[in-house]
Amino acid sequence: MTSAAAQLKAWTLEEIALHFGPVELQQPLTREQFLALADHYPDLAMEREFNGITTIMTPVKKGSSKRESMLHGLLFIWNFQIGQGAVYGPNGTYDLPDGATKMPDVSWIASGRLTPESDDEDGFITVVPDFIAEIRSRTDRLPKLRSKMTDTWMANGVRLAWLIDPYEEKVYIYRQGQEVEVIAGFDGKHLSGEAVLQGFELPLASFKA
Repeated sequence: MTSAAAQLKAWTLEEIALHFGPVELQQPLTREQFLALADHYPDLAMEREFNGITTIMTPVKKGSSKRESMLHGLLFIWNFQIGQGAVYGPNGTYDLPDGATKMPDVSWIASGRLTPESDDEDGFITVVPDFIAEIRSRTDRLPKLRSKMTDTWMANGVRLAWLIDPYEEKVYIYRQGQEVEVIAGFDGKHLSGEAVLQGFELPLASFKA
């Protein structure tokens, strides 16, 4: 065994994801197997497709962490002021109706949609969010992210979704039953929360890479 191969074998799943980007497991996992893996590696960020394909996510780097925190903070302040929903950060994990388990960078659920049964403190979130946002990192492949927005989030019933690409300075806006809107250029532009996040605005210039 070469020294490089020996080092790779010694690395944890998190270290492999850190060096090589998201790691897709070779074998599909059942939901029970996914939960067991999550319990065994509680520090790993993982997502599972409806067909069992599981991906170990890359640890968040400085720039991505800053942008995720900024979006979460601004949405949290807005929600705190209106008191009409629940905001979840990038560790908020959803069990979706199609069987996928996903972690958006930020999400929001309107008041009244969380019940005692769906709001188990020790379980994943089982209510489809009204709003989600994903912020592209350098290791993210844009076509895969765009497929995730359409085939996972919107297909499961999200009302409004933003895919923010700080490197190309583009935002992809997804609305139920409508074509995707693309906004190019961040300077002087804001995103509106529209009817879903009434009164919320996001200044895009702050999200430039």
